[in-house]
Amino acid sequence: MSFLLAQWWGKWRCDGIYPTAIRHLFAVRPTMAIMKKNTRSILLLLAIGIAVGIFSGLFGVGGGTVMVPGLLLYGLTQRQASATSLAAMPLASLGGIISYAFGGHVNWAMGALVIIGTITGAWVGSKLLQKLSEKFLRWAFVVFLVGIVISQFFESPSRISHVTVTWLTGTGMVLLGIISGVLSALLGVGGGAVLVPGMSVVFGASDLVSRGTSLLAMMPGAISGTISNLKANLVDLKAAGIIGVVAMLVTPAGARLAAFLTPTINLWVFNFFLLLVLVKSVLSALKVSHTGR
Repeated sequence: MSFLLAQWWGKWRCDGIYPTAIRHLFAVRPTMAIMKKNTRSILLLLAIGIAVGIFSGLFGVGGGTVMVPGLLLYGLTQRQASATSLAAMPLASLGGIISYAFGGHVNWAMGALVIIGTITGAWVGSKLLQKLSEKFLRWAFVVFLVGIVISQFFESPSRISHVTVTWLTGTGMVLLGIISGVLSALLGVGGGAVLVPGMSVVFGASDLVSRGTSLLAMMPGAISGTISNLKANLVDLKAAGIIGVVAMLVTPAGARLAAFLTPTINLWVFNFFLLLVLVKSVLSALKVSHTGR
């Protein structure tokens, strides 16, 4: 009996069944770990998309201030996070544009002039993105956020819009678009944080019109910059697609919330959020500075 068992055991080992079974048994744990990691990554992208949708609809921005830190947490470098954030913005903005347009809160003439500038600015910014260091980009993002927070204290939000397009104001709108486009490609933000205050303070747009027109103006520039970033292989298409689609579905809810809240409450909620993002960005920039990248 023991002789037969020994023969059977030897044949099992020789046929490779034993080693294969053991390998499969111990391969389960790494596979489970990979599945858990992938699940966490997808959930993180979904959460970013929901936050971006609410943020875009509520404040009329592309959501880069949410996406860039989130994508860094996802595991991308600053360049990749900036480029992927920009790639998600066209879809993220679409739902908000439709919602604001149905409410009559999009100034198409101002939007067209700003778009001319954003396309040019996004192309220039995408070229600079490929040449600047990650340390510089992180600190540039911090400076950008500080500028936004300071500018908000000089804004007096209103629901009354007084936009007039002349040669002088039209030129100013194009210049505003160029600044927005450069920041979009360089820092991975939609530039809405520049456009919304600019349209309100400089050109007299109401808080809702500035938000709706900002979302419209960002889309072509984001597409233009993304084309250059795709050629440079900087875009994570999976992450951009998931975030963009989720944000597009959620943005109308943010737009409705913006119409419900008073302009002053919108402004202070926006400033509070920016302060939180600023703290996180400063910590990230300090970490990169210490590593010398």
